[in-house]
Amino acid sequence: MKPKPLLFLLILPWLAMTSCTDNCRETRTYRRYTPVSFTGTQIRQGVGVEAARALVKPGKIYTKDGYLFINELKEGIHLIDNRNPSAPKTVAFLRVPGNGDIAIRDNILYADSYMDLVTFDISNLAAIRPVTRLANVFPSGMFEGGYWSYNSQNDMVYDQRVDYVTETISTNCEEEPTPNGFWRGWGWPVMLFAQTASFDATKAANPSNGVAGSMARFALYDNYLYAVSNSDMQLFNIQNPAEPKLGHKIQMGWGIETIFPYKDKLFIGSQSGMYIYDNANPEKPVQLSVFQHARVCDPVVVNDNIAYVTLRSGTTCQGFTNQLDVVDISNLTNPRLIKSYPMRNPHGLGIDYPNLFICEGAYGLKSFNASDPLAIDRNQLQHLEGMNAYDVIPMGGVSASKSLLMIGKDGFYQYDYSNPRQLRLLSRIPVSAPSYY
Repeated sequence: MKPKPLLFLLILPWLAMTSCTDNCRETRTYRRYTPVSFTGTQIRQGVGVEAARALVKPGKIYTKDGYLFINELKEGIHLIDNRNPSAPKTVAFLRVPGNGDIAIRDNILYADSYMDLVTFDISNLAAIRPVTRLANVFPSGMFEGGYWSYNSQNDMVYDQRVDYVTETISTNCEEEPTPNGFWRGWGWPVMLFAQTASFDATKAANPSNGVAGSMARFALYDNYLYAVSNSDMQLFNIQNPAEPKLGHKIQMGWGIETIFPYKDKLFIGSQSGMYIYDNANPEKPVQLSVFQHARVCDPVVVNDNIAYVTLRSGTTCQGFTNQLDVVDISNLTNPRLIKSYPMRNPHGLGIDYPNLFICEGAYGLKSFNASDPLAIDRNQLQHLEGMNAYDVIPMGGVSASKSLLMIGKDGFYQYDYSNPRQLRLLSRIPVSAPSYY
């Protein structure tokens, strides 16, 4: 007896569903955002010196007089004795809630602590002491993973904690497959990347300053500390380094990310272009020009009449461009693109001419000979993979050492680049556990 057509049509969908349920399993890693808030008192009473601890979520790097300072994202600063690059020694951990940037003049360390600027006397690393605090000078800011804001009326900081959750779930075959690395329901991609340079700028400005990477939001020049936020540049008079005084604030538009001082100019990286400021009067920098590009993240370093700008896509940065732009700045009022080079996902970069180093995030570290700006791609010297590179500081510009400092999401690396075609690993400080942030 033949089955009735109607019964057959009813059985077909059931057969299709039961044939898939045993096999459709998916592992997903996604960002989970949890709102958090802190009182001003909690933040200000949270500052202190602790025993050295392991790197967990390293951020930006800074160096001065053979010592290394590594930001632990939103928590504080690792202090490391790096006078022997082959055997760096952790000294202490300076707890600074909401910290993201560092600068040092003489023996005074400047650090942001959410809405405040705090200073520390580090002349004796065994007895660091807080010196001053300028309250409520940063109304908002940005860390990897999102923005924070400060409400002065109730003295509250509003931020978010970002956790990465991996789970394996069962699905049926009718469910639209979710790309691995997306948050269900919202579609935020998990970017496994690292997110701060030349030393001539700092050396020319003041030899008592330390040196930052290309991702820095703090810069020192003459008697001033410059701090860029998402939309402005706040100046601090540090003629007396231990007693910074609030100076002018310069509105700069939106999407401001990094600052790089070179001679008497400031080069500002933003999500829409590179701003060039004349700093002949350090108290009141004046904008000279803007080199515009697609909406992407944009750190910059400079050597002589050439600026090197990396553009990258990503969740925070938006856009889809990943490239190196080489820009002629011989006419500072009219910067001109020389050539663009495709990259994978470039982050921070450093120049000790003619050696150019570019961090490619999850794709590692690349070194180039940049002597011919029209042939940089044909003069790649080395590509180191297997690490997640965020920012670099080449030390050859200010010392006899050809040591390259590199920070990434998986730790701190130090290379000898005496032979730029074959970087030699000197030391490494790993993170305490694999990190997806």
